[in-house]
Amino acid sequence: MATPNYSYEKRQRELAKKRKKEEKAQRKTHPGSGSDAPGAPEAPSGSADSANSNETPPAG
Repeated sequence: MATPNYSYEKRQRELAKKRKKEEKAQRKTHPGSGSDAPGAPEAPSGSADSANSNETPPAG
């Protein structure tokens, strides 16, 4: 049986924590640009088109 790679897991937790901290700092410096701001217009994204293509029922 393989042993758990604790250092990898710790590094991933640290990176997630750092990413979250940077996002929070970004929201603080630019309070109106966040997507969670009420009344803010949604930015167009290419991923929405691919999400809508999954909603079509399969043929047959």
